[in-house]
Amino acid sequence: MKMLFKQRFFSWFDSYDIYNEQGETIFTVEGKLSWGHCLHILDASGRHIGTVQQRVLTFLPKFEFYAYDEYIGCLEKELTFMYQHYHIDGSDWEVKGDFMEWDYGIVSPSRGHIATISKEIFNWTDTYVIDVPDRTNALCALMVVLAIDAEKCSRG
Repeated sequence: MKMLFKQRFFSWFDSYDIYNEQGETIFTVEGKLSWGHCLHILDASGRHIGTVQQRVLTFLPKFEFYAYDEYIGCLEKELTFMYQHYHIDGSDWEVKGDFMEWDYGIVSPSRGHIATISKEIFNWTDTYVIDVPDRTNALCALMVVLAIDAEKCSRG
């Protein structure tokens, strides 16, 4: 399953539309007023299905993930030089980025390749392509992209 992640051009808060390969909206994301980033994920019918909430006052960035209001894990950035690296507590997922912070891979020692994330660079707003072979991982892979994009935005 491929998803195209596009930030909306004019928005006071973080807001995104996520499309499938046919150009149909499969998720929308709405930023909420909060201390730190708080992103609500809605399915195609407008039902709230997930939240990405930034933990504030931490040494390295951390983002909590909730699916249907149930905590499923926290993405934590690791202290590295040159390449971006994150892990998600509560799972064995690891996120590895390239030097330019445009391409990422999500891997799991127990389940193998989870997703590939690529940033498209010639767009007015942040645009990513998320390739998720197993549809059941789509929501969590989207949460990873939202957290990484929010973390990059926080750096300025």
